[in-house]
Amino acid sequence: MKFTTKLYLLAFTLVTFVQVNAQTTEQDSTLTITDKDNISRASVKKIDSVKPFSRRKADGIAAVIGDYLILDSDITKMREDAETQGVSASEITNCQLAGRLMENKLYAHQAMQDSTIVVSDAEISNMTDQQVSRMVSQIGSMEKLLDFYRKEDEQGLRDELFKINKERRLASVMQDRIVEEVEITPEEVREFFNRIPEDERPKFGDEVEIAQLVIKPEVPKEEEDKVVERLNEMRADILDGASFATKAVLYSEDATSSRGGQMTITREDPLDKDFKQVAFSLRAGEVSKPFKSEFGYHIIQLDKVRGQKLDIRHIIIIPKVTEATVADAKEKIEGIREEIVNGEITFDAAARKYSDEKETRGDGGQLINPKSGDTRFELTDVDPLIYEKVNNLEKGEVSLVLMDQNRTGQKFFKIITLTQRYPEHIADYAKDYTKIKELALREKQFEAIEKWQNEKIKETYIKINGDYKDCEFNSNWLKN
Repeated sequence: MKFTTKLYLLAFTLVTFVQVNAQTTEQDSTLTITDKDNISRASVKKIDSVKPFSRRKADGIAAVIGDYLILDSDITKMREDAETQGVSASEITNCQLAGRLMENKLYAHQAMQDSTIVVSDAEISNMTDQQVSRMVSQIGSMEKLLDFYRKEDEQGLRDELFKINKERRLASVMQDRIVEEVEITPEEVREFFNRIPEDERPKFGDEVEIAQLVIKPEVPKEEEDKVVERLNEMRADILDGASFATKAVLYSEDATSSRGGQMTITREDPLDKDFKQVAFSLRAGEVSKPFKSEFGYHIIQLDKVRGQKLDIRHIIIIPKVTEATVADAKEKIEGIREEIVNGEITFDAAARKYSDEKETRGDGGQLINPKSGDTRFELTDVDPLIYEKVNNLEKGEVSLVLMDQNRTGQKFFKIITLTQRYPEHIADYAKDYTKIKELALREKQFEAIEKWQNEKIKETYIKINGDYKDCEFNSNWLKN
């Protein structure tokens, strides 16, 4: 195996370890394969099998891993999902898919046996709510979503998402537990780099450093006052005996509305801090006064306290911006851009003075790559919305005004600048130490995972059925 190939493999193998609980932030679709590179990993590391399958059961049991079953339909579904995302059927085999599923089941099964690993139903419910809301927004309607996933009703979809999300979360936490104490020393990084033949050292693609300045349209005070008044009226009706659940179904503006605003939460859940503070200050049966979070205005009713968990219902209403405030925001950012272009103020100073994005404002708008923790982005990792703009910018040049929106659909405007560009180049130990260290650490983590997996396979009940007995798996699933 070429050393270069191995390096690129390592760059993708442990993606789940740096994206733990990513579903609470951005981005994921649990019913679809979002990590094509992990499928590629199987084919690079060791081909599971290329044997064609001449017959398949309608929906038999392909494998049993501890307490988990893998059905033939699970493998079929995984393939369909991969193909919907552009992965060619010829690129992956059923054995590779089965091997990937068995790894996930082994992690989840072992996590269930570990009393120190706790994944709350509330966390998974919140994750599922966000996911359903995001998917409905992307596909257009709940009806289209149900049709796409061949589900008869929303609850059936939610139940399947909950099950898959919990299993994946357990697997992710278990993976983290395996590698959490794996560290790498500078000397190990140097040894790792020196082992790579010069003609096989990886080539790093074009990289950029980007800063942005964000202006958000203001929500008129009268609009906020209207929302608070509506919530106060609802609260009064509820205190007079009206159903909180009915109000939530009719008026709440998030995915929990279909369940009457019902949520189960703990203090550890990744929720807005003001939301949790209000929820945990209530007595059973009490309804909060309207309050503001980063997402909108809420009222909460505490239904029941169950140890460290709260059963609550909530209603959220999001104040709307007006056409006038949107126009004002655009005019403001165009004026700021003109000041920067004319040399009246630097981009850094303008971002610190004007930007409405508190996460980046203090650093002059400089963006941090969540994958690496530094300021460099490979061009292929740049947000598709701004890729073309960034790719065409010269160092120090400022883009035209761009419009974007947050996850609640609220529009905002931004300008970006290219603060540095690093052309494609062969890995250099001094210049690329951070990237090389990451690859070296991933190799060490990968070795720890392989060792753990081999040990756990020996002590876990595993049964492989049918055609899958003929697969050449990465790990000794057949216990030969």
